[in-house]
Amino acid sequence: MTQPPTLLLQGAPGSPYTRKMLAVLRYKHIPYRYINRAQADAVGLQRPKVDLLPTIFFPQPDGSFSPAVDSTPLIRRIELAWPSRAILPPDPAVAFLDALIEDYADEWLTKAMFHYRWHYAPDREKSGRILPIHQNIPAPAAQLAAMSTAFTDRQVGRLRYVGSNELTAPVIEASYQRFLQIFERLLSQRQSLFGARPGAADFGISGQLTQLAHFDSTPAALTLKIAPRVFAWVDVTEDLSGLPDDAAWSPRESAGTVLHALLGEIGLVYAKLLLANAAAIAAGHDEVATEIDGQPWRQAPFPYHVKCLQELRHLHAGLGATDRGLVDSWLAGTGVDRLFAAP
Repeated sequence: MTQPPTLLLQGAPGSPYTRKMLAVLRYKHIPYRYINRAQADAVGLQRPKVDLLPTIFFPQPDGSFSPAVDSTPLIRRIELAWPSRAILPPDPAVAFLDALIEDYADEWLTKAMFHYRWHYAPDREKSGRILPIHQNIPAPAAQLAAMSTAFTDRQVGRLRYVGSNELTAPVIEASYQRFLQIFERLLSQRQSLFGARPGAADFGISGQLTQLAHFDSTPAALTLKIAPRVFAWVDVTEDLSGLPDDAAWSPRESAGTVLHALLGEIGLVYAKLLLANAAAIAAGHDEVATEIDGQPWRQAPFPYHVKCLQELRHLHAGLGATDRGLVDSWLAGTGVDRLFAAP
């Protein structure tokens, strides 16, 4: 029997997207080797054009490795090459919801992750001290101190693109608390978003929560206090390699009802931001100025979110008439429907 190829995954424990993809590989029983930046450089692996974590290096016929980044397209590529134990729902309408919620996790929940990590002094101090050590545990203390300062300054400087500031902090924190309450109720009914088996959206959420619920002190305490199921779910979802191959998706008729509250939260916050960001960039503005959850929101424009909006619209337009009608019925009144309204 031909052995499946072994992937190389370069990442870091403090990267939610690294943890997302590691959980995907474990669930799908895909052989991999986990390496850090120094190990990748030591064996001469080619860096991607956009150097992001994680980077997955795919083996090539000539024995070399080709780098690829961005967790959402990585999952689609992996699904094509390793179709068993699929994490993309086979039903087109449910698959659309999976893509929507994965995007919300990757692009909005990460705001909470970045905000809590670098906004509050105790979280900032912990992250600045610990995360650089992941890359070089035996490093001398003076080197680690310099790495900590440089890393913290760089990450705090990125807050303007994430949208975390004194004005937006209450919006981000209120949204995270509502998400925890919504997800806690959902987990009292089922193991994963779409039944007994995980979708890409589950891994997107769990990746962010490995940091929010388990590493960063302020949101971890909050999660443990109000959402103990969510706290425990993160542990379980990190390694679902033992889940049976035939774990079932829930019937599509139940998707809209079970996920209605979560869709409403996505419409309240993330959909509003996507539209405002796209409008600001189209107009050439240097600031996104809008209102989210009834409160003012200001941040630097983020071009990648235009790509996210375009991809969601592409997926929605690509649905067949019956499936699109069902999706639209699920989204009606949630605020997400504004993303697909005719201009």
